[in-house]
Amino acid sequence: MITEINFDGIIGPTHNYAGLSRGNMASASNAGDVSQPRAAALQGIDKMRHNVALGLPQGFFAPLDRPDAAWLAALATDLDSAEAHLRAQAWSASSMWAANAATVSPAPDSGDGKCHLTVANLVTMPHRSHEWQGTLAQLRLAFAHPAFAVHGPVPAPFGDEGAANHMRLCAGHDQPGVEIFVYGVGGGRFPARQHLDASKAIARHHRLDPDRTLFIRQSDTAIQGGAFHNDVVAVANERVLFTHETAFEDRAAAHAQIRAAFPEVEIVEVPASAVSLPDAVKSYLFNAQLVSLPDDGGMGLILPTEARETPSVWTWLEAHVAGNGPIRRLFPVDVRQSMANGGGPACLRLRVVADPATVDPRFMADEAKLDRIAAVVAAHWPEAIAPGDLASPALTADVRRARGQLLAALDLTELE
Repeated sequence: MITEINFDGIIGPTHNYAGLSRGNMASASNAGDVSQPRAAALQGIDKMRHNVALGLPQGFFAPLDRPDAAWLAALATDLDSAEAHLRAQAWSASSMWAANAATVSPAPDSGDGKCHLTVANLVTMPHRSHEWQGTLAQLRLAFAHPAFAVHGPVPAPFGDEGAANHMRLCAGHDQPGVEIFVYGVGGGRFPARQHLDASKAIARHHRLDPDRTLFIRQSDTAIQGGAFHNDVVAVANERVLFTHETAFEDRAAAHAQIRAAFPEVEIVEVPASAVSLPDAVKSYLFNAQLVSLPDDGGMGLILPTEARETPSVWTWLEAHVAGNGPIRRLFPVDVRQSMANGGGPACLRLRVVADPATVDPRFMADEAKLDRIAAVVAAHWPEAIAPGDLASPALTADVRRARGQLLAALDLTELE
């Protein structure tokens, strides 16, 4: 049975606050703070537990091998002698944000009836540009079944940041949909990360119907206001598009295009007069998981606790739920460690619409497996990492050993 599966990135043992992501307000504002990798990973596991308890299919991806000595070697340096900014980039645990792992087009949308995944190249940010090889290895393992087609990255210099800039509208997850690629245009103090040519190349790789494929420009206002990915200002699920007023460069034209391609759409727009762009970015209101609840339970919004703590956001949400809007339930979750580094609940997951039976079962989660993961994290993840710790050979050995313990517990040692 084709359904939506959320694959969360397990937060790795090198989780630290180096402030590497230009345009990401939270990442920049917390640069230099002491991180808590163990707490971060346990928070992410608890989010997965929450979704499993709701009856939602749940998968995961393992952390990548970090610090990335091979990447430093390609730059003619190593962990001992690398400049501080290169060492920090080699240590980055940013693969935890699985929304950037790939762009996914389900089988009902593709010309060959396969679910297509294109690994994101992430070339705009140096600390993420060396993720794709490790991510691609996991995608090819998890989705080795003939029901899938897994593609390598779009070549540089065309920046692609994956599903964080991609939305899908459909009558049901197993029905043909309209795919929306949101791209940016550079020129401000913060870079636009998704290139139009990258999005078009992915659509061609995925054999999408041009009449059911849209390319919409993200607003410069949103990008310069801290919405470094579209999923910071808009999220879609089935027939619903949940969006901030400032999400698209030409709002009226974007809405008209979407309605023309998918007349059944229900656009739930939050006006800037009710929730300012800074409040939307600070709370990650839209970087939430908008999900269809089992047993005709309507739609729920899995959102960070910061949304509940932002008065304008929570006032708007409570009014919407009290009315006749499509979002019927609110589920705040604590992912503060991820939020402090610039990623909310939606950043942590990649949506794959497929039959769970076609996925390598080692990547599928249940309560017992999440218990096993949590036990490894509790025993082996560092409790804290300060910026100066990144130069410690002992810590390097510890985090590599920790990842090895996790891969062994999950029977995924071929990823070592």
